[in-house]
Amino acid sequence: MLKNKQFITVLALIAMVIAGVAAVKAPTVKDRNLKVLPQNISDQKLDSIMHTYNIALGVTCKFCHVPMREVPDSLDYASDLEPMKDNARGMMRMVIYINKTYFNFDANTAPEYLHTVTCKYCHRGEPLPPD
Repeated sequence: MLKNKQFITVLALIAMVIAGVAAVKAPTVKDRNLKVLPQNISDQKLDSIMHTYNIALGVTCKFCHVPMREVPDSLDYASDLEPMKDNARGMMRMVIYINKTYFNFDANTAPEYLHTVTCKYCHRGEPLPPD
């Protein structure tokens, strides 16, 4: 009888570990929470665009993304808890509008992929544009 209880306890612990690992999963395409960029953007293109924001504003990803509680040293890219993320979306919409309205000479290029006017144009490597 004691061995049965030990066996059940071990099984329960294994099940909890498996459930914990399953709960802490890598983000999927559905976890992206994209509201400005196209939903079907590739991971590579998304990472590339985000990297240009890092350079243009002289910031790291933590400027707009909050840390994950479950996984140390990881960011929750889908979360909207950081107010700067919504501000960044507004800036993205503005840049897309400017490029689409004034510089979209090639109708085959989506305005979100135009690079005529970029964040760096105003920010010049600073989180907030100089006056």
